[in-house]
Amino acid sequence: MKPARFHSWNVTPDEASAIQLNLREKIEIKPISKSVHLVAGTGVVFEPNYETIHATVVILRFPDMELVERYGVTEKIIFPYVSGLLAFREGPPLMRAFREIRHQPDVILFHAHGQSHPRRFGLASHLGVLLDMPAVGITTKLLVGFHQEIGLEKGHHAPLMDADEKIGLAVRTKENVNPVYVSVGHKANLLTALDFTLQCITHYRRPEPLRQAQLAANAQKDGESIDIDVGGNQTNLF
Repeated sequence: MKPARFHSWNVTPDEASAIQLNLREKIEIKPISKSVHLVAGTGVVFEPNYETIHATVVILRFPDMELVERYGVTEKIIFPYVSGLLAFREGPPLMRAFREIRHQPDVILFHAHGQSHPRRFGLASHLGVLLDMPAVGITTKLLVGFHQEIGLEKGHHAPLMDADEKIGLAVRTKENVNPVYVSVGHKANLLTALDFTLQCITHYRRPEPLRQAQLAANAQKDGESIDIDVGGNQTNLF
């Protein structure tokens, strides 16, 4: 899968912030196409010393969530931890993984923020713009913003607000469990991002592509070989 845009990852934090502000202008807000056949999910795990990162991309068939392809990358971290600049730690190995996958997804779900970010340009927007693919950010923790109480049933949601700006949604994906936070990455809008997120929920709080990618990243960290191209064999899921 070939990226549409490039920039250096070997930059200072100030340069990284400037890159975010520049690329932010490339975000496109529009509905996700109804013609979706393949969905990607990303996962990242750090070694305890935070010097090495394991990043995975999983491709599942939509809507049945059968595994099509899985690829992982392990490499040294080149960027320090700075709040709001997560893309410069996790982006390089994830982009490397995307370059290696053979099946191009129609939508990418990132375990990261999109526009629910101080500069409205989290990792889901950043990599979505670089890949020029429909992208949705889904996280379990807030980086910025607040929301009102939401109903306890699956599908209930509330706007995620930063001052008077709507930057995402708090979404209950399972009854009586904590919500996840959904935001636009690129080539999506909140309505279709919400709908697509809920369609990717199986038996768990997180959408299945993200759950499978995180399981794969953990397995890779434990020394397992996770790379596979099976074209839709359900038995190869974790």
